[in-house]
Amino acid sequence: MNPLLDLAALSLLPSWVWRHAAQALRAGEPAGAVLARLAAARRPDDPAYEGALRADAANAVARAHAAGITAIPWNDAAYPAALTAIADPPTVIWTRGRAAALNAHAVAIVGSRAASPYALSVAEQLAHDLAARGLAIVSGLARGVDSAAHRGAIAAGGVTIAVLGSGVDRIYPAEHAALARQIDEAGAVVSELVPGTPPAPFFFPLRNRIISGLSRAVVVVEANEKSGSLITARCALEQGRDVLAVPGNILTGRNRGAHALLRDGARIVESADDILEELGMHAGGVGAGRRGAAAPPEDPILACLTPGEPSDLDAIAERSGLGATKLLPRLLDLELRGAIARVGGGRFVRIARTC
Repeated sequence: MNPLLDLAALSLLPSWVWRHAAQALRAGEPAGAVLARLAAARRPDDPAYEGALRADAANAVARAHAAGITAIPWNDAAYPAALTAIADPPTVIWTRGRAAALNAHAVAIVGSRAASPYALSVAEQLAHDLAARGLAIVSGLARGVDSAAHRGAIAAGGVTIAVLGSGVDRIYPAEHAALARQIDEAGAVVSELVPGTPPAPFFFPLRNRIISGLSRAVVVVEANEKSGSLITARCALEQGRDVLAVPGNILTGRNRGAHALLRDGARIVESADDILEELGMHAGGVGAGRRGAAAPPEDPILACLTPGEPSDLDAIAERSGLGATKLLPRLLDLELRGAIARVGGGRFVRIARTC
């Protein structure tokens, strides 16, 4: 069996099955066995269904290879560690650009597609300032706030990640194809959908959990009461991420969704410093000069890890007493310090030191 093909085939099952697949994979069940079981449960009277899924997955992998698209399966060490902590992580992430960007400290900036000039300016400025201080900016490449955030990060010479509701070779909206190419240069355009998948309305709410899942926090810039940005905020809360919001004009009604978040306890954002403070990061920069620095010997997370013995998030959470979503930022910090390393399947291993 080919694990990549098995995992890609799992992604072709209906979305309501994905959480069951993730639970089984976390429990150590081989991807091929998970696929066989779920395919049989989905279509018990169609023995050819599993083979058809595998054939479609093989075609998707071939299309990706021909187009220079990287497939990162769930069990690969390059798979973004942040996504391993969510309830239904994609079994495969299809990526163009720089896959390493997916493991950067990141903040999502989302908001209205029909954004006001004020919202566009705020989104671009926040993204610029955060990117200049070392954070990656995650958004959805949509019109309005999303594209302004991507452009702000690019203008700062920083990293930005676009999460699509289509295959990464089917840029939507089409007028953002040039912007997607700019993102490729230092960041990444990603999707859980196989190459060739056209955009569809029901894909966009699904991708919002990935936008929040890749991020330490979600910042909402101008959202009405029915905005898709509120879905991203809800996903962030379910995943244990921070939610922040930018206040707006109370007379127009364009920002009632963000104001509702503020009433419910979201932190108000007036500058990038507000976001950095909420995340407990130094305003002068993120992670600068930290790689290779020794982690504090008393760190309780390190005490839960043994050199050479990988552990997954659930095991570390049980030993440390921390929830998986709160644990993840600590693990990423230790990784930046060079004290631990990620291995396949979202596991971490302590790095033995000789001095």
